[in-house]
Amino acid sequence: MPQKRTQSTNDTELVSTIQAIVARGRAAQRVYEQQPQHVVDDAVLAAGWAIMEPGRNRLLAEMAVRDTGLGNVEDKVIKNHRKTLGLLRDLRGVKTVGIIAEYPERGIIEIARPVGVVAAITPSTNPAATPANKIINALKCCNAVIVAPSPKGLSTCETLVGYVRDGLVRLGLPPDLVQHLPAPVTKESTAELMRQADLVVATGSQSNIRAAYTCGTPAFGVGAGNVASIIDDSANLDEAAENIAASKAFDNATSCSSENSVVILDCIRQQAIAALERAGGIMLTADEKARLQATMWPEGKLSAAVTAQGAARIAALAGLEGPRFQAARFLMVEETATGSDFPFSGEKLSPVLTVYGAADFDAACRRVADIYAYQGAGHSVSVHTTNDAHVLRLGMELPVCRVIVNQAHCFATGGSFDNGLPFSLSMGCGTWGRNNFSDNLNYRHYLNITRIARKIPSRMPSVEAIFGDFLQRYGA
Repeated sequence: MPQKRTQSTNDTELVSTIQAIVARGRAAQRVYEQQPQHVVDDAVLAAGWAIMEPGRNRLLAEMAVRDTGLGNVEDKVIKNHRKTLGLLRDLRGVKTVGIIAEYPERGIIEIARPVGVVAAITPSTNPAATPANKIINALKCCNAVIVAPSPKGLSTCETLVGYVRDGLVRLGLPPDLVQHLPAPVTKESTAELMRQADLVVATGSQSNIRAAYTCGTPAFGVGAGNVASIIDDSANLDEAAENIAASKAFDNATSCSSENSVVILDCIRQQAIAALERAGGIMLTADEKARLQATMWPEGKLSAAVTAQGAARIAALAGLEGPRFQAARFLMVEETATGSDFPFSGEKLSPVLTVYGAADFDAACRRVADIYAYQGAGHSVSVHTTNDAHVLRLGMELPVCRVIVNQAHCFATGGSFDNGLPFSLSMGCGTWGRNNFSDNLNYRHYLNITRIARKIPSRMPSVEAIFGDFLQRYGA
Protein backbone atom coordinates (compact mmCIF):
# COMPACT_ATOMS: atom_id res chain seq x y z
CA MET A 1 0.00 0.00 0.00
CA PRO A 2 2.67 2.64 0.82
CA GLN A 3 4.26 2.00 -2.58
CA LYS A 4 0.92 2.60 -4.29
CA ARG A 5 0.48 5.94 -2.48
CA THR A 6 3.99 7.01 -3.47
CA GLN A 7 3.31 6.15 -7.10
CA SER A 8 0.09 8.15 -7.00
CA THR A 9 1.93 11.12 -5.52
CA ASN A 10 4.61 10.88 -8.18
CA ASP A 11 1.96 10.75 -10.90
CA THR A 12 0.26 13.84 -9.50
CA GLU A 13 3.55 15.70 -9.30
CA LEU A 14 4.41 14.75 -12.85
CA VAL A 15 1.06 15.95 -14.19
CA SER A 16 1.41 19.21 -12.27
CA THR A 17 4.95 19.77 -13.54
CA ILE A 18 3.92 19.29 -17.16
CA GLN A 19 0.80 21.40 -16.66
CA ALA A 20 2.98 24.28 -15.46
CA ILE A 21 5.31 23.99 -18.47
CA VAL A 22 2.39 23.84 -20.91
CA ALA A 23 0.66 26.75 -19.19
CA ARG A 24 3.76 28.90 -19.64
CA GLY A 25 3.84 27.90 -23.27
CA ARG A 26 0.17 28.76 -23.76
CA ALA A 27 0.60 32.20 -22.15
CA ALA A 28 3.59 32.95 -24.37
CA GLN A 29 1.80 31.69 -27.47
CA ARG A 30 -1.20 33.94 -26.87
CA VAL A 31 1.12 36.94 -26.97
CA TYR A 32 3.07 35.67 -29.95
CA GLU A 33 0.08 34.92 -32.18
CA GLN A 34 -0.76 38.65 -32.15
CA GLN A 35 2.56 39.55 -33.77
CA PRO A 36 2.86 40.63 -37.41
CA GLN A 37 4.64 38.52 -40.01
CA HIS A 38 7.93 40.42 -39.84
CA VAL A 39 8.25 39.78 -36.09
CA VAL A 40 7.49 36.10 -36.59
CA ASP A 41 10.13 35.94 -39.31
CA ASP A 42 12.67 37.58 -37.01
CA ALA A 43 11.89 34.96 -34.36
CA VAL A 44 12.54 32.25 -36.96
CA LEU A 45 15.89 33.80 -37.84
CA ALA A 46 16.82 34.09 -34.17
CA ALA A 47 16.12 30.38 -33.72
CA GLY A 48 18.12 29.58 -36.83
CA TRP A 49 21.11 31.63 -35.73
CA ALA A 50 21.01 29.88 -32.35
CA ILE A 51 22.31 26.72 -34.02
CA MET A 52 24.04 28.15 -37.11
CA GLU A 53 26.37 30.63 -35.40
CA PRO A 54 29.67 28.81 -35.98
CA GLY A 55 30.87 28.74 -32.38
CA ARG A 56 27.53 27.53 -31.07
CA ASN A 57 27.18 25.02 -33.88
CA ARG A 58 30.50 23.40 -33.05
CA LEU A 59 29.80 23.39 -29.32
CA LEU A 60 26.43 21.72 -29.90
CA ALA A 61 28.02 19.14 -32.21
CA GLU A 62 30.72 18.37 -29.66
CA MET A 63 28.17 18.05 -26.87
CA ALA A 64 25.99 15.78 -28.99
CA VAL A 65 28.80 13.32 -29.71
CA ARG A 66 30.18 13.49 -26.16
CA ASP A 67 26.87 12.87 -24.43
CA THR A 68 25.19 10.43 -26.83
CA GLY A 69 28.28 8.63 -28.14
CA LEU A 70 26.66 8.71 -31.61
CA GLY A 71 28.05 10.08 -34.86
CA ASN A 72 31.02 12.38 -35.30
CA VAL A 73 31.56 16.07 -34.65
CA GLU A 74 32.55 17.30 -38.11
CA ASP A 75 29.54 15.74 -39.81
CA LYS A 76 27.18 17.08 -37.14
CA VAL A 77 28.58 20.58 -37.71
CA ILE A 78 27.76 20.19 -41.40
CA LYS A 79 24.31 18.75 -40.65
CA ASN A 80 23.41 21.50 -38.17
CA HIS A 81 24.43 24.13 -40.71
CA ARG A 82 23.01 22.72 -43.94
CA LYS A 83 19.71 21.42 -42.59
CA THR A 84 18.98 24.70 -40.84
CA LEU A 85 20.11 26.91 -43.72
CA GLY A 86 17.99 24.87 -46.12
CA LEU A 87 14.93 25.13 -43.88
CA LEU A 88 15.37 28.90 -43.58
CA ARG A 89 15.60 29.09 -47.37
CA ASP A 90 12.34 27.16 -47.68
CA LEU A 91 10.58 29.44 -45.19
CA ARG A 92 11.88 32.74 -46.51
CA GLY A 93 9.01 34.87 -47.80
CA VAL A 94 6.37 32.28 -46.85
CA LYS A 95 3.29 33.92 -45.35
CA THR A 96 1.99 32.26 -42.17
CA VAL A 97 0.18 35.17 -40.48
CA GLY A 98 -3.29 36.35 -41.43
CA ILE A 99 -4.64 35.85 -44.94
CA ILE A 100 -2.34 33.50 -46.87
CA ALA A 101 -4.43 32.83 -50.00
CA GLU A 102 -7.49 34.17 -51.84
CA TYR A 103 -9.47 32.42 -54.57
CA PRO A 104 -12.11 34.93 -55.78
CA GLU A 105 -13.50 32.55 -58.41
CA ARG A 106 -14.33 30.10 -55.63
CA GLY A 107 -15.23 32.70 -53.01
CA ILE A 108 -12.57 31.29 -50.65
CA ILE A 109 -10.15 33.11 -48.37
CA GLU A 110 -7.58 31.12 -46.38
CA ILE A 111 -6.32 32.34 -43.03
CA ALA A 112 -3.31 30.84 -41.24
CA ARG A 113 -3.97 29.93 -37.62
CA PRO A 114 -1.54 28.44 -35.09
CA VAL A 115 -2.11 24.99 -33.64
CA GLY A 116 -1.09 26.15 -30.14
CA VAL A 117 1.50 24.27 -28.09
CA VAL A 118 3.55 21.72 -30.00
CA ALA A 119 5.19 18.74 -28.30
CA ALA A 120 8.37 17.99 -30.28
CA ILE A 121 9.69 14.49 -29.64
CA THR A 122 13.32 14.23 -30.79
CA PRO A 123 15.92 11.43 -31.03
CA SER A 124 19.42 10.98 -29.66
CA THR A 125 20.82 10.61 -33.18
CA ASN A 126 20.28 14.32 -33.96
CA PRO A 127 19.96 16.08 -30.59
CA ALA A 128 20.51 19.57 -32.04
CA ALA A 129 19.49 19.51 -35.71
CA THR A 130 16.09 17.87 -35.21
CA PRO A 131 14.97 20.08 -32.27
CA ALA A 132 16.11 23.16 -34.21
CA ASN A 133 14.10 22.10 -37.25
CA LYS A 134 10.95 21.60 -35.19
CA ILE A 135 11.43 24.79 -33.18
CA ILE A 136 11.83 26.86 -36.36
CA ASN A 137 8.78 25.34 -38.04
CA ALA A 138 6.68 25.81 -34.91
CA LEU A 139 7.72 29.45 -34.49
CA LYS A 140 7.10 30.16 -38.18
CA CYS A 141 3.46 29.21 -37.60
CA CYS A 142 3.03 31.28 -34.41
CA ASN A 143 3.12 28.30 -32.05
CA ALA A 144 4.87 27.60 -28.79
CA VAL A 145 6.96 24.45 -28.67
CA ILE A 146 8.14 22.14 -25.90
CA VAL A 147 10.92 19.73 -26.82
CA ALA A 148 11.03 16.25 -25.34
CA PRO A 149 14.59 15.14 -26.09
CA SER A 150 16.03 11.70 -25.64
CA PRO A 151 17.64 11.43 -22.19
CA LYS A 152 21.09 11.25 -23.78
CA GLY A 153 20.38 14.33 -25.83
CA LEU A 154 19.07 16.47 -22.97
CA SER A 155 22.26 18.49 -22.41
CA THR A 156 22.52 19.39 -26.10
CA CYS A 157 18.83 20.27 -26.29
CA GLU A 158 19.03 22.32 -23.10
CA THR A 159 21.92 24.35 -24.51
CA LEU A 160 20.20 24.89 -27.86
CA VAL A 161 16.93 25.94 -26.23
CA GLY A 162 18.88 28.35 -24.03
CA TYR A 163 20.36 29.98 -27.12
CA VAL A 164 16.91 30.24 -28.74
CA ARG A 165 15.35 31.73 -25.63
CA ASP A 166 18.13 34.34 -25.45
CA GLY A 167 17.40 35.26 -29.05
CA LEU A 168 13.68 35.63 -28.35
CA VAL A 169 14.35 37.91 -25.39
CA ARG A 170 16.49 40.14 -27.63
CA LEU A 171 13.45 40.54 -29.87
CA GLY A 172 11.17 41.38 -26.95
CA LEU A 173 9.30 38.09 -27.25
CA PRO A 174 8.40 35.73 -24.40
CA PRO A 175 11.15 33.13 -23.94
CA ASP A 176 8.61 30.49 -22.90
CA LEU A 177 7.67 30.14 -26.54
CA VAL A 178 10.44 27.54 -26.55
CA GLN A 179 10.94 25.14 -23.62
CA HIS A 180 12.13 21.59 -23.01
CA LEU A 181 11.26 18.89 -20.52
CA PRO A 182 13.40 19.05 -17.40
CA ALA A 183 15.62 16.25 -16.13
CA PRO A 184 15.03 13.44 -15.78
CA VAL A 185 13.36 13.01 -19.16
CA THR A 186 11.35 9.81 -18.91
CA LYS A 187 8.80 7.93 -20.98
CA GLU A 188 6.20 9.04 -18.44
CA SER A 189 7.03 12.75 -18.70
CA THR A 190 7.15 12.59 -22.49
CA ALA A 191 3.80 10.77 -22.58
CA GLU A 192 2.23 13.35 -20.27
CA LEU A 193 3.52 16.19 -22.45
CA MET A 194 2.01 14.53 -25.51
CA ARG A 195 -1.35 14.24 -23.74
CA GLN A 196 -1.41 17.91 -22.74
CA ALA A 197 -0.09 19.51 -25.93
CA ASP A 198 -2.20 20.56 -28.92
CA LEU A 199 -0.07 18.79 -31.53
CA VAL A 200 2.66 16.14 -31.37
CA VAL A 201 5.45 15.93 -33.93
CA ALA A 202 7.51 12.84 -33.20
CA THR A 203 10.80 11.63 -34.64
CA GLY A 204 12.74 8.68 -33.24
CA SER A 205 12.17 5.09 -32.26
CA GLN A 206 9.06 3.29 -33.41
CA SER A 207 7.99 2.91 -29.76
CA ASN A 208 7.95 6.71 -29.49
CA ILE A 209 6.02 6.98 -32.74
CA ARG A 210 3.40 4.47 -31.58
CA ALA A 211 3.09 6.36 -28.30
CA ALA A 212 2.55 9.59 -30.24
CA TYR A 213 -0.18 8.11 -32.41
CA THR A 214 -2.02 6.64 -29.42
CA CYS A 215 -1.65 9.55 -26.95
CA GLY A 216 -5.04 11.07 -27.79
CA THR A 217 -3.53 14.27 -29.22
CA PRO A 218 -3.31 14.90 -32.98
CA ALA A 219 0.12 13.67 -34.03
CA PHE A 220 2.56 13.38 -36.89
CA GLY A 221 5.01 10.51 -36.54
CA VAL A 222 7.51 9.04 -38.95
CA GLY A 223 8.13 5.51 -40.17
CA ALA A 224 11.17 3.30 -39.81
CA GLY A 225 14.08 3.74 -42.18
CA ASN A 226 15.76 0.88 -44.03
CA VAL A 227 16.67 2.45 -47.33
CA ALA A 228 17.64 0.27 -50.28
CA SER A 229 19.48 1.52 -53.34
CA ILE A 230 19.43 -0.03 -56.82
CA ILE A 231 22.35 0.20 -59.25
CA ASP A 232 21.30 -0.76 -62.77
CA ASP A 233 23.40 -1.45 -65.85
CA SER A 234 23.09 2.12 -67.16
CA ALA A 235 24.57 3.76 -64.05
CA ASN A 236 27.85 5.61 -63.82
CA LEU A 237 29.36 3.17 -61.33
CA ASP A 238 32.01 5.42 -59.82
CA GLU A 239 29.52 8.25 -59.28
CA ALA A 240 26.98 5.82 -57.82
CA ALA A 241 29.59 4.32 -55.49
CA GLU A 242 30.78 7.70 -54.26
CA ASN A 243 27.21 8.87 -53.62
CA ILE A 244 26.42 5.70 -51.67
CA ALA A 245 29.69 5.90 -49.73
CA ALA A 246 29.18 9.55 -48.81
CA SER A 247 25.66 8.84 -47.59
CA LYS A 248 26.52 5.57 -45.82
CA ALA A 249 29.48 7.03 -43.90
CA PHE A 250 28.05 10.47 -43.06
CA ASP A 251 27.74 10.98 -39.30
CA ASN A 252 28.34 7.23 -38.91
CA ALA A 253 24.95 6.48 -40.50
CA THR A 254 22.84 8.09 -37.78
CA SER A 255 20.32 9.15 -40.43
CA CYS A 256 17.23 7.06 -41.12
CA SER A 257 17.90 7.98 -44.76
CA SER A 258 21.30 6.30 -44.92
CA GLU A 259 21.39 3.36 -47.34
CA ASN A 260 21.20 0.01 -45.58
CA SER A 261 21.22 -2.19 -48.68
CA VAL A 262 22.31 -1.96 -52.29
CA VAL A 263 20.84 -4.18 -55.01
CA ILE A 264 23.12 -4.55 -58.02
CA LEU A 265 22.25 -6.10 -61.37
CA ASP A 266 24.34 -9.23 -61.88
CA CYS A 267 25.79 -8.08 -65.19
CA ILE A 268 27.64 -5.23 -63.44
CA ARG A 269 27.92 -6.69 -59.95
CA GLN A 270 31.68 -7.18 -59.80
CA GLN A 271 32.41 -3.81 -61.39
CA ALA A 272 30.01 -2.06 -58.99
CA ILE A 273 31.52 -3.78 -55.94
CA ALA A 274 34.97 -2.76 -57.15
CA ALA A 275 33.72 0.85 -57.42
CA LEU A 276 32.31 0.68 -53.88
CA GLU A 277 35.68 -0.62 -52.68
CA ARG A 278 37.45 2.27 -54.40
CA ALA A 279 35.04 4.58 -52.55
CA GLY A 280 36.20 3.18 -49.21
CA GLY A 281 34.10 0.07 -48.68
CA ILE A 282 35.50 -3.19 -47.36
CA MET A 283 33.81 -6.40 -48.47
CA LEU A 284 33.84 -8.99 -45.69
CA THR A 285 34.42 -12.69 -46.16
CA ALA A 286 31.79 -15.18 -44.98
CA ASP A 287 33.72 -15.76 -41.75
CA GLU A 288 34.14 -12.02 -41.13
CA LYS A 289 30.45 -11.49 -41.83
CA ALA A 290 29.53 -14.13 -39.22
CA ARG A 291 31.75 -12.47 -36.61
CA LEU A 292 30.26 -9.06 -37.39
CA GLN A 293 26.70 -10.43 -37.13
CA ALA A 294 27.45 -11.96 -33.73
CA THR A 295 28.78 -8.59 -32.56
CA MET A 296 25.97 -6.48 -33.97
CA TRP A 297 23.09 -8.73 -32.85
CA PRO A 298 24.46 -10.57 -29.78
CA GLU A 299 20.98 -11.53 -28.52
CA GLY A 300 18.95 -11.02 -31.65
CA LYS A 301 18.69 -7.27 -31.07
CA LEU A 302 20.89 -4.58 -32.58
CA SER A 303 23.59 -3.72 -30.04
CA ALA A 304 23.90 -0.12 -28.87
CA ALA A 305 27.66 -0.67 -28.85
CA VAL A 306 27.77 -0.50 -32.66
CA THR A 307 25.07 2.11 -33.28
CA ALA A 308 26.45 5.17 -35.09
CA GLN A 309 30.07 4.14 -34.55
CA GLY A 310 32.78 4.41 -37.18
CA ALA A 311 33.55 1.46 -39.45
CA ALA A 312 36.99 0.90 -37.89
CA ARG A 313 35.49 0.90 -34.40
CA ILE A 314 32.80 -1.63 -35.38
CA ALA A 315 35.38 -3.86 -37.04
CA ALA A 316 37.53 -3.78 -33.91
CA LEU A 317 34.54 -4.72 -31.73
CA ALA A 318 34.05 -7.74 -34.01
CA GLY A 319 37.70 -8.69 -33.70
CA LEU A 320 38.42 -7.75 -37.32
CA GLU A 321 41.91 -6.32 -37.41
CA GLY A 322 44.44 -5.13 -39.93
CA PRO A 323 45.20 -2.03 -42.00
CA ARG A 324 42.26 -2.52 -44.38
CA PHE A 325 39.78 -2.21 -41.51
CA GLN A 326 41.52 0.76 -39.93
CA ALA A 327 41.10 2.72 -43.15
CA ALA A 328 37.56 1.54 -43.87
CA ARG A 329 34.92 4.14 -44.69
CA PHE A 330 32.17 1.52 -44.45
CA LEU A 331 31.84 -2.27 -44.26
CA MET A 332 30.01 -4.45 -46.79
CA VAL A 333 28.45 -7.90 -46.48
CA GLU A 334 26.82 -10.01 -49.17
CA GLU A 335 23.31 -11.35 -48.51
CA THR A 336 20.80 -13.48 -50.38
CA ALA A 337 17.57 -13.24 -48.37
CA THR A 338 15.50 -10.95 -46.15
CA GLY A 339 13.63 -11.14 -42.85
CA SER A 340 14.33 -11.66 -39.19
CA ASP A 341 16.59 -14.63 -39.86
CA PHE A 342 18.77 -12.35 -41.96
CA PRO A 343 19.40 -9.31 -39.74
CA PHE A 344 21.66 -7.61 -42.27
CA SER A 345 18.50 -7.05 -44.35
CA GLY A 346 17.22 -4.58 -41.74
CA GLU A 347 18.14 -1.11 -40.53
CA LYS A 348 21.59 -1.07 -38.97
CA LEU A 349 22.19 2.58 -37.93
CA SER A 350 25.87 2.03 -38.64
CA PRO A 351 28.23 2.24 -41.65
CA VAL A 352 27.47 -1.35 -42.70
CA LEU A 353 26.05 -1.90 -46.19
CA THR A 354 24.31 -5.10 -47.30
CA VAL A 355 24.92 -6.10 -50.93
CA TYR A 356 22.38 -8.08 -52.97
CA GLY A 357 22.54 -9.29 -56.53
CA ALA A 358 19.66 -9.34 -59.02
CA ALA A 359 19.38 -11.02 -62.41
CA ASP A 360 17.61 -8.01 -63.93
CA PHE A 361 15.64 -4.91 -62.98
CA ASP A 362 12.49 -6.96 -62.36
CA ALA A 363 14.39 -9.03 -59.80
CA ALA A 364 15.89 -5.89 -58.26
CA CYS A 365 12.40 -4.46 -57.73
CA ARG A 366 11.23 -7.70 -56.14
CA ARG A 367 14.23 -7.72 -53.82
CA VAL A 368 13.58 -4.18 -52.65
CA ALA A 369 9.91 -5.01 -52.12
CA ASP A 370 10.98 -7.99 -49.99
CA ILE A 371 13.31 -5.78 -47.94
CA TYR A 372 10.50 -3.30 -47.28
CA ALA A 373 8.04 -6.05 -46.47
CA TYR A 374 10.41 -6.86 -43.63
CA GLN A 375 11.31 -3.30 -42.59
CA GLY A 376 11.23 0.24 -43.94
CA ALA A 377 8.04 0.33 -46.03
CA GLY A 378 6.99 3.80 -47.11
CA HIS A 379 10.24 5.65 -46.54
CA SER A 380 12.15 5.92 -49.83
CA VAL A 381 14.25 4.13 -52.40
CA SER A 382 17.39 5.21 -54.17
CA VAL A 383 18.28 4.39 -57.78
CA HIS A 384 21.41 5.00 -59.82
CA THR A 385 20.46 4.90 -63.49
CA THR A 386 20.06 6.84 -66.71
CA ASN A 387 16.91 4.88 -67.56
CA ASP A 388 13.87 7.10 -66.89
CA ALA A 389 11.53 4.14 -67.30
CA HIS A 390 13.22 2.44 -64.34
CA VAL A 391 12.81 5.59 -62.23
CA LEU A 392 9.10 5.92 -63.02
CA ARG A 393 8.52 2.24 -62.42
CA LEU A 394 9.87 2.51 -58.86
CA GLY A 395 7.53 5.40 -58.18
CA MET A 396 4.56 3.53 -59.60
CA GLU A 397 5.17 0.12 -58.02
CA LEU A 398 7.19 0.23 -54.79
CA PRO A 399 5.69 1.16 -51.39
CA VAL A 400 7.77 4.33 -51.04
CA CYS A 401 7.05 8.03 -50.65
CA ARG A 402 10.27 9.18 -52.36
CA VAL A 403 12.41 7.95 -55.24
CA ILE A 404 15.87 9.50 -55.02
CA VAL A 405 17.64 9.50 -58.39
CA ASN A 406 21.44 9.58 -58.75
CA GLN A 407 22.04 11.28 -55.41
CA ALA A 408 23.57 10.57 -52.02
CA HIS A 409 20.41 9.39 -50.33
CA CYS A 410 20.79 10.72 -46.79
CA PHE A 411 21.55 14.21 -48.13
CA ALA A 412 18.80 14.19 -50.74
CA THR A 413 15.73 12.64 -49.13
CA GLY A 414 15.46 15.26 -46.39
CA GLY A 415 15.79 18.10 -48.87
CA SER A 416 18.90 19.37 -50.62
CA PHE A 417 20.04 22.54 -52.33
CA ASP A 418 19.98 20.66 -55.62
CA ASN A 419 16.57 19.01 -55.41
CA GLY A 420 13.06 20.25 -54.69
CA LEU A 421 12.15 18.30 -51.55
CA PRO A 422 11.50 20.36 -48.40
CA PHE A 423 14.37 20.45 -45.92
CA SER A 424 13.43 18.22 -42.99
CA LEU A 425 14.81 15.63 -40.61
CA SER A 426 11.45 13.86 -40.34
CA MET A 427 10.11 11.91 -43.30
CA GLY A 428 6.52 10.75 -43.45
CA CYS A 429 6.10 7.21 -44.79
CA GLY A 430 2.40 7.20 -45.67
CA THR A 431 0.10 4.36 -44.80
CA TRP A 432 2.80 1.89 -45.91
CA GLY A 433 4.81 2.98 -42.87
CA ARG A 434 1.70 3.35 -40.65
CA ASN A 435 1.91 7.17 -40.89
CA ASN A 436 -0.82 9.70 -41.60
CA PHE A 437 1.29 11.74 -44.04
CA SER A 438 3.70 11.02 -46.87
CA ASP A 439 5.50 14.34 -47.17
CA ASN A 440 8.67 15.60 -45.57
CA LEU A 441 7.49 17.14 -42.29
CA ASN A 442 7.38 20.89 -42.92
CA TYR A 443 5.78 24.12 -41.75
CA ARG A 444 2.39 23.27 -43.28
CA HIS A 445 2.01 20.47 -40.73
CA TYR A 446 2.24 23.07 -37.93
CA LEU A 447 -0.67 25.19 -39.21
CA ASN A 448 -4.42 25.24 -38.94
CA ILE A 449 -6.14 26.96 -41.86
CA THR A 450 -9.47 28.71 -41.49
CA ARG A 451 -11.43 29.15 -44.72
CA ILE A 452 -13.95 31.90 -45.33
CA ALA A 453 -16.52 30.84 -47.93
CA ARG A 454 -18.65 33.47 -49.72
CA LYS A 455 -21.56 32.84 -52.03
CA ILE A 456 -20.65 32.63 -55.71
CA PRO A 457 -22.73 32.02 -58.87
CA SER A 458 -24.11 28.51 -58.84
CA ARG A 459 -22.01 25.89 -60.62
CA MET A 460 -24.43 22.95 -60.40
CA PRO A 461 -23.96 20.67 -63.45
CA SER A 462 -26.72 18.83 -65.22
CA VAL A 463 -27.14 15.09 -64.79
CA GLU A 464 -26.35 14.75 -68.50
CA ALA A 465 -23.04 16.58 -68.10
CA ILE A 466 -21.95 14.16 -65.41
CA PHE A 467 -23.40 10.83 -66.62
CA GLY A 468 -23.92 11.35 -70.36
CA ASP A 469 -20.69 9.83 -71.63
CA PHE A 470 -20.76 7.05 -69.04
CA LEU A 471 -24.33 6.03 -69.91
CA GLN A 472 -23.55 6.17 -73.62
CA ARG A 473 -20.68 3.72 -73.14
CA TYR A 474 -22.27 1.35 -70.61
CA GLY A 475 -26.02 1.93 -70.83
CA ALA A 476 -28.45 2.66 -68.05
